[in-house]
Order: sequence, then C-alpha cells, then structure tokens
Amino acid sequence: MDTGVTVRRARVDDAAEMARVHVRSWRETYRGVMADRVLDDPELPSTRERFWTVALSDERYQANRVAVAERDGELIGIAMAGPPQDSGTQWGTHLYVLYVVAAEHGSGAGAALLDAVVGPHDSAALWVADPNPRAQAFYRKHGFVADGTVNVDDGVREIRMVRLL
Repeated sequence: MDTGVTVRRARVDDAAEMARVHVRSWRETYRGVMADRVLDDPELPSTRERFWTVALSDERYQANRVAVAERDGELIGIAMAGPPQDSGTQWGTHLYVLYVVAAEHGSGAGAALLDAVVGPHDSAALWVADPNPRAQAFYRKHGFVADGTVNVDDGVREIRMVRLL
C-alpha cells in the first residue's frame, strides 16, 4: 500500500526542519504532561536545531541511525536510534526519538520510521511518556512491552518499554 510517505536517512541540512517537527510534536503531544515553561520556551526551536545539527554531524553520534519521513516534500516525522548508553543492557539498540506530527498519526509514517532506525529483529528499548496511551499502544503493536522501570525527568513520568528477541 502506497501511503505517500517517504522515509530517508536524515542529513545535516534537515536540522532546522527536524527541529520544527520535534517542537510541534512535543507541543501537540505533551501539553499537560510536560511543563508549559518548556513547551513555550522561545528558545526551544533553536535548542532543538542545535541538537539535531550535532546529532547529524558530530562523529560521537555516527553509530546512530537517524531518519526523516516526508509527505509531498514536507517533513512530518523524525526518528533516531543507536547504541544504548548503558553497556550492561539486554538490548542492542535504544530508540531515542520517534515523533510524527499529529495530523499524520495513523498514516504509517511512525511504523516506517521505526523500521528505518530499529531493525524488525533487533532487541531494543525506549522510554515513553506515561500517560501517552497512543504511543504505548503503537510500541506494543511493534513488539515492545513495559518492563516495570519508571523514570521521572523534569516532572514527566516515563516508562521503559523493551523488545527482547
């Protein structure tokens, strides 16, 4: 089935648009979960652009897989996965970022991004905001289960989900 969504490897010149998608997704998804002072910070777009520029250009992150989803030439989603920060894990990949703008939820963009950065037979882990029932259901559909580990970062409760193969 052709969804009209194209997924490709991210490039450094995508950083500004990736930041736009990142900020828009946070504002659409996390209002009421994440502090308004974070979501409404006028520096948030430039901070996210710097983050993506570094993630795509600094050799410290060269082992990461970073992808973007586009529809009609417009970025609608972003994803990044790479080696886990903790070497003592049971999984080989950590999904650090997967965001799709709300208007594209259910379009197949999220699944295509996930497949682009985490192989379908890779053991992997991720943190997902709780509550975020839509995202949690998406990850369960792709073989992830909550492992009981909870983290609270800047007031946001997250649960860890893992896929062990």
